[in-house]
Amino acid sequence: MTKLITLIYGISAYLLGMGGLTFFILFIGGWDFMPIHIDSGIAGNTAVALIVNTLLIVLFAVHHTMAARPSFKKKWQHLIPHSVERSTYVLFSGLFLTIICLFWQPLYGMVWDFSNEFIQTSLIVIQIIGWSMVVIASFMINHFELFGLQRSYCFFMGKDEPEASFTDRGLYKIVRHPIQLGVLIGIWSTPTMSVSHLMLSLFMTNYIFIGLYYEERDLIQFLGDEYQDYQNRVHKLLPIPKKAE
Repeated sequence: MTKLITLIYGISAYLLGMGGLTFFILFIGGWDFMPIHIDSGIAGNTAVALIVNTLLIVLFAVHHTMAARPSFKKKWQHLIPHSVERSTYVLFSGLFLTIICLFWQPLYGMVWDFSNEFIQTSLIVIQIIGWSMVVIASFMINHFELFGLQRSYCFFMGKDEPEASFTDRGLYKIVRHPIQLGVLIGIWSTPTMSVSHLMLSLFMTNYIFIGLYYEERDLIQFLGDEYQDYQNRVHKLLPIPKKAE
């Protein structure tokens, strides 16, 4: 029974986590068919909006960064069973992304608003490419391990979970972090950049660079010389070849 519950929990966490991510992608994209999006709503008190929005981002960033660190997992492993640890992380990530979308406070002002149809279409296409990179890159490593399903399935089947492996194929030959690059492209490529959108994009960009610092530090500890050699060959986020030394 425990194995079945773990599998159901893993599937539910995956669906809710992916649902939260999808909601965030559509929310920040400002799509008109969405009942709420980054530019919907009426701006109120600016000071209140800044405080609320900052707290929302901090809530997401603290969880998403701290809960992913090996030291955090080691401290909390007696409270969160290994079989559901990754699924729980995915579940809360989706939950916090949803909270950002539901409680984000609009701000007055517009940074840019392109009326040219060609520019609008081009930026929308680039935005879609960016978010598509996120999905494609997740499958190039191990999508189901990344989102917790693999661990739940292996526990259900009574199998040992395969060890995480290093890959530099596909998009990972171009940049070390194509998922994060895709997010950056997705949040900045918009024909309409309101101040509200700008604030969220700036916060998410800063979070990505801070998160990558800790992630790369962990990868060096885990993979050693293999990852340091990869760092020497491939840029972190710039999709341009490094000069051979």
